[in-house]
Amino acid sequence: MSNSVKEDKSRWDSVKKRIYDLGILPVIAIEDADKAVPLAKALCEGGLPAAEITFRTACAKEAIVRIREALPDMLVGAGTVLTKEQVDDALDAGVEFIVTPGFNPEIVRYALSRGAVIMPGTATPGEMEQAMGMGLDVVKFFPAEQNGGIAKLKAVSAPYSKLSFIPTGGVNADNLISYIRFPKILACGGTWMVKKELIDAGNWEEIKRLTQQAVRRMLGFEFAHLGINGSGEEALKAAKLISELFGFDFSDGSSSIFTMDNRIELLKASKPGRLGHIAIAVNSLERAVSYLRARGIELYDESAPIKGAVYLKEELLGFAVHLVQKK
Repeated sequence: MSNSVKEDKSRWDSVKKRIYDLGILPVIAIEDADKAVPLAKALCEGGLPAAEITFRTACAKEAIVRIREALPDMLVGAGTVLTKEQVDDALDAGVEFIVTPGFNPEIVRYALSRGAVIMPGTATPGEMEQAMGMGLDVVKFFPAEQNGGIAKLKAVSAPYSKLSFIPTGGVNADNLISYIRFPKILACGGTWMVKKELIDAGNWEEIKRLTQQAVRRMLGFEFAHLGINGSGEEALKAAKLISELFGFDFSDGSSSIFTMDNRIELLKASKPGRLGHIAIAVNSLERAVSYLRARGIELYDESAPIKGAVYLKEELLGFAVHLVQKK
């Protein structure tokens, strides 16, 4: 493998990983380049340092240039790219990826010849296969809801085990989770946190709030259980007493006993946390870890998403915080 091919693959993998970790890709049409940077800052402050700036407006290239200069660490791509000239403009502006609304083989080939990371729009198995034939493993599914939504995507994606999708079009806060929990979803594209009226009004605080709301909904933080440190004898005694007094059944495992509808875990040996731990369930451990790391939160074991659990280093009133993957 040549160095250039290795570099291209590394760049593609890096962009895909960043998009996956974020989970949501804001799709934005900017009509006033002066609003590009404050809008981008609102997204970053809300927890989504990424944007797909669509070439639906005359100032798209200028908006991208300004964002890249002001926020060099933000992941910025170009959307609604329809022509070779727009491919050139996007790359000249410094985008890290290109998205097209449909599958135009000529545009895809040209973008690839320019070394671009491109994610073309697809709606049918035939288009998906054409993309795979060009060596691509990520495509946009557009318009998602109008094309049958997550049900159709699950059906048509079954034969394509190596293909990941970015559903866009009709994805919103209400149906986001149905998409994001499907393993073949790289991220969801959407506009609901960057509504035109909010951009026109310069309401950056509301955009920041909607972005934070979208990120938290995507991650799906929920209380899972409270773990209490103890010994095997203490745990069994407590479980039996809870059962006798309140009628809660318990499940006796090798390292702990779950009781009270699995909301309480009585530990037979101490784990991280002076008193025990608080378990928070999430839709994606990998994305949750990325979210926490971006906020400077230290973790005990950052490889833990592979193993199914991860602890924060900082305790809360003697209790460790423990993230677990939702089933």
